[in-house]
Amino acid sequence: MSYADKVFIENCSDILKNGFWDTEYDVRPVWEDGEKAHTVKKFGIVNRYDLQKEFPALTIRRTYFKSALDEVLWIWQKKSNRVTDLKSGIWNEWAGEDGTIGKAYGYQLGVKHRYAEGEFDQVDRILHDLKHNPLSRRILSNIYVHADLAEMNLYPCAYSMTFNVTGNRLNAILNQRSQDMLTANNWNVCQYAALTHMFAQVSGLKAGELVHVIADAHIYDRHIPIVEDIIARQPYEAPTLWMDEGVKDFYAFTDESLKLVDYKYHELGVKIPVAV
Repeated sequence: MSYADKVFIENCSDILKNGFWDTEYDVRPVWEDGEKAHTVKKFGIVNRYDLQKEFPALTIRRTYFKSALDEVLWIWQKKSNRVTDLKSGIWNEWAGEDGTIGKAYGYQLGVKHRYAEGEFDQVDRILHDLKHNPLSRRILSNIYVHADLAEMNLYPCAYSMTFNVTGNRLNAILNQRSQDMLTANNWNVCQYAALTHMFAQVSGLKAGELVHVIADAHIYDRHIPIVEDIIARQPYEAPTLWMDEGVKDFYAFTDESLKLVDYKYHELGVKIPVAV
């Protein structure tokens, strides 16, 4: 069994059994037909993945790794907010008339800031410190910028990464304010596990632990039958991550530079309704 399967099954089972329902409240999200999209949730879920043991991809449902990798590179490498820079159409419904998602996600990572050592954007500052000051306890990103929230078409869900070097291992914490467990949980886990591997490789380190902190982990009402079906499936063994070891510059990675080998999975089999 993939460890990611074990974690996902335990998280979702706990939410369904012990979670808090918001059905008595006037919630913001709605379904396509206009009906309110209610959830059952747990507060403060923390999951830990040892990236040296296995790559944390679900097998009880497929995670489209190449598309997930393309999106994390769109945000962290291209530092883009323009939806046409992304190969998939997953951000199209949040695009404004200018074709961007506003001052969100990649835009924030690309803004330059002045430090004692010079001007850096957030990504380049992280890469600089991993190489030149790896014992720093200040290696982090933050894209939840209050001054720009009014100009974001969607507030960031995964809003902060904290990196910490222990010996030759690069550990990371992913902070999320909100997590739709069915549509996005393993997608984000795979993205930021891959990012940790990439940052580690270009910094002469090995990927260590990814800690995933979720403030509001929820399952939508119309997703429950799908989740129940998924967590009842028999898991397979985790796939192996292949990386192009010749890539030494973060900006040289492409969506072909990382692949999942021997990835055996169950097809989802249904279309997931999305609340907005």
